[in-house]
Amino acid sequence: MGGADVDRGENGMDAVAARPRRSVLAVPGSNPRFIAKARDLAVDAFFLDLEDAVAPAAKDEARGLVVRALAEGGWGDRIRSVRVNDLSTAWTYRDVIEVVEGAGAHLDSLVLPKVTEAAQVRWLDTLLTQIERAVGLEVGRIGIEAQIEDARGLVAVDAIAAASPRVESLVYGPADFMASINMKTLVVGEQPPGYDVGDAYHYVLMRILMAARANGLQAIDGPYLQVRDTAAFTRSARRTAALGFDGKWVLHPAQVDAANEVYAPDQDDYDHAELILDAYAHATTVQRRGAVMLGAEMLDEASRKMALVVAAKGRAAGLRRTRAFSPDA
Repeated sequence: MGGADVDRGENGMDAVAARPRRSVLAVPGSNPRFIAKARDLAVDAFFLDLEDAVAPAAKDEARGLVVRALAEGGWGDRIRSVRVNDLSTAWTYRDVIEVVEGAGAHLDSLVLPKVTEAAQVRWLDTLLTQIERAVGLEVGRIGIEAQIEDARGLVAVDAIAAASPRVESLVYGPADFMASINMKTLVVGEQPPGYDVGDAYHYVLMRILMAARANGLQAIDGPYLQVRDTAAFTRSARRTAALGFDGKWVLHPAQVDAANEVYAPDQDDYDHAELILDAYAHATTVQRRGAVMLGAEMLDEASRKMALVVAAKGRAAGLRRTRAFSPDA
C-alpha cells in the first residue's frame, strides 16, 4: 500500500480531510464552456467528470481537456478533483494515469465511483503511489473520495472507509443506488410513492455517515437532479445537514448558495460554540476547576466536543465570531 500515514485530529479528521466541502460542483469534463464557467462559482470544491457526464466516444478527448483545465489554474482555493470512470469499465486506469501524470501537481483528490469493495480503493491507492513516485510528486498527497452507489457498496462501506489513509470522504450516489435496490420512483432524492412514514433514505444515509465518522472522513450527499427547483434542493440538503453530513453535490449555479448556507452553522450557533470552547479552556486551565459555567449553562467534556464540531465547520466556512468571551460574564 502506498498512502502516507494520516494523523487524525481530536475531532476525528485530519486537516486535509476536514477541508470544507459544503458545495461540490459537478463539471462535465468534455465541455470547455462549463469548465470555464465553473471557475467563477463560489463553491468549496469541484470535480471534473470523466464518468457519467462524458459519452464513451468522448472519453479520450475529455482526459486532455481535464488535464489542461487543471494545469491552467484559476481555481482559487477550491478543492480540485476529477471523477474517473468506475472499475468495471475499460477507461479507469487510463483516466488515472493521464490525469495524474499530466496534472497531478494541480489535483487534490480523485473521485472513484461505484465502489463496491475495499480492494478497489486499495487498487487506486497503489496506482496513485506508483505514478507519484514515477513523476516526482509527493506520495500520498492526492486523496480518494469513494462513491457509494449500490447495495454492495453500502454493505461493505466500513471496509471501504478504512481501506486507505488517502480516503477523505464517502459520497452518496442516490440515482444509481435507488436503481440498484429497485426503488419504485424516478425522482431522485424524493420519497418513493407509497412510503408515507419516515424517510426511505434514512438508513442508507446514516450507514454512510457512521462509516465516515468512525474513520475520520467527511460524508457528502449526492445531487438533487431537479436543478431549477431551489426550494426542493434546499429541503433535501437540510435533511442530510441535520444528520451531520458535510456537504452536497451541486449541478447548477442556482444550488450553490443554498448548499453553502445549509451546510454551515448559522452565526449565533458559531458564536456560541466559540464561547463554549473559550469558557471550557478558561475554567480548566486558568481557574483549574472542573465545574464549567457559561452564563446559566453548565458545560462538560461532551459540550466541548460538540462545540469543536460546530466551530470547525464555521471556521472552514469563513465565519468570523461577533461575540467575545468574558470570564466575568
